[in-house]
Amino acid sequence: MFAGTLTRNVETAVAQYTGMIHSTRFDIAIQLEARAKMSERSPDFDVTAVNKSGRKVRIGTAWNETGNTSGNPYISMQIDVGLGPFRVNAVQTKEARAAQSGEFEIIPLVSNGLMKSGSISGELTAMDADNAFTGYIANMMFDLEFMLIENSYKSEETHPDYRIEVSSPRGTPIRVGSAWMAKSSRTGNDYLSLLINTPDGDLRVNAVQNEEQRGGQTFSIIPFIDSGEQPQDAGAGLSLVA
Repeated sequence: MFAGTLTRNVETAVAQYTGMIHSTRFDIAIQLEARAKMSERSPDFDVTAVNKSGRKVRIGTAWNETGNTSGNPYISMQIDVGLGPFRVNAVQTKEARAAQSGEFEIIPLVSNGLMKSGSISGELTAMDADNAFTGYIANMMFDLEFMLIENSYKSEETHPDYRIEVSSPRGTPIRVGSAWMAKSSRTGNDYLSLLINTPDGDLRVNAVQNEEQRGGQTFSIIPFIDSGEQPQDAGAGLSLVA
């Protein structure tokens, strides 16, 4: 569960990029400083931050990358703030690329390991404006309230239609998953397929409407059952190709 922003600085700056990274447990200011490369796959940057004592410490490394399908540049980061290593990507929207902006959005990159849905409860409600949804998902171990926001990065048919967001302790939106609009080949009914990074791991669920809900704004979240109807790229992780 990570989010953040990254900004390219002037070429003469010590830190080539500065930004913030957020989770439900922290909000940390980071810098990317160029480092000498020892080989082709050596990191391009050290990721640094200032600890509670005011000391600058190295918390990770970063690489300049290019999207395999899009050809767009992005930055891949591996970071550890004391809770175990995690991976994130810093990518640009189409608007930012067109404007040649130095602004990037940090989004999570997670494994393809999925937890079993188990006993899950949840609901999703379409909002009246902005093509968005609000909802929650819960079991005996966690209870997450979230929103589905239209995915401004979608450029391929297989890319998610929505990003799933929760809030950090300071209220910063954090992307924790992706959602795809889908249609059942058996019934012809519309539903949403969700991939969410919960505290227990990556979780696949569907948001469907029963007979009483159909035509309304409310969907019930149910455990995912593999019927072969899931969107083509729904198991490819939470991060988008830049």
